[in-house]
Amino acid sequence: MNIVDSCGWLEYFANGPNADFFAPIIENEKKLLVPHVVVYEVTRRLAHLRGESAARLAMDFLCKGRLVGLDAMGLCNAALAAQQHKLAMADAMIWQTAVQNNALVYTQDADFAALPQVVYQARPRTP
Repeated sequence: MNIVDSCGWLEYFANGPNADFFAPIIENEKKLLVPHVVVYEVTRRLAHLRGESAARLAMDFLCKGRLVGLDAMGLCNAALAAQQHKLAMADAMIWQTAVQNNALVYTQDADFAALPQVVYQARPRTP
């Protein structure tokens, strides 16, 4: 199973330099898990950048994967992982969702790079 973090979805929707890295993962809906927090983050960011209509279209696309969340123990483990690995709340929740579901996280966020169960693709450097 696979998870694409929020920045990966935004890269894909923007057709950014790493969009081709995320495309095969996102487009394989049968193996795609979408954490609830990713739906929130992506919808919020797209609503800010492109408006409500674009955000709703993205939400429809996000929901083609299987939506997954954390139970109370998963949330506690995410909080501990955030402290141990110095992760932001959403990043810890995304990573813990992967751990709980035996999935891989695909990302271009360097904060995930050293974690297990993560496939990291660095953002291209801008001149």
